[in-house]
Amino acid sequence: MLSMRAAGPDDAALIHGFVVALAEYEREPAAVEVTPDMLREQLASQAPPFECVIAEVDGSPAGFALFFHTYSTWRGKRGLWLEDLFVLPSRRRHGVGKALLAHLAAIACERGCARVEWSVLDWNRLAIEFYERLGAHPQDEWTTYRISDAALLRLADGA
Repeated sequence: MLSMRAAGPDDAALIHGFVVALAEYEREPAAVEVTPDMLREQLASQAPPFECVIAEVDGSPAGFALFFHTYSTWRGKRGLWLEDLFVLPSRRRHGVGKALLAHLAAIACERGCARVEWSVLDWNRLAIEFYERLGAHPQDEWTTYRISDAALLRLADGA
């Protein structure tokens, strides 16, 4: 039986395991800097920087969705940004990913959000086809930019 539950501080090691598995799948295992202790502390804080849903099949973890709120000035409403979605390989093609996204959609609707958004790697055709079957559309007219590490520090120094 498939079920969803909100993650809490005690799920930090489980979430970390999913994050590491996702990074390995995305060919970036060395990029993970977060630790279970960091996740536990963040989830236990008064204003956690993210929320997480754990999918379970017959009581065993099968996948997760980690998300946080955004805001659209044009729509005047919040949105949900899906940072990570991962389903264990042994649980794929059994409806777990779709159930996680449906659960997030329900949360977004409950909270009056205008949309749910996420990024997907260009080479991840399986994910792209899956998302498009659900009715999601790429935002080709937008290019994501990022500034971090040394460049971020240099920019901040100029403030």
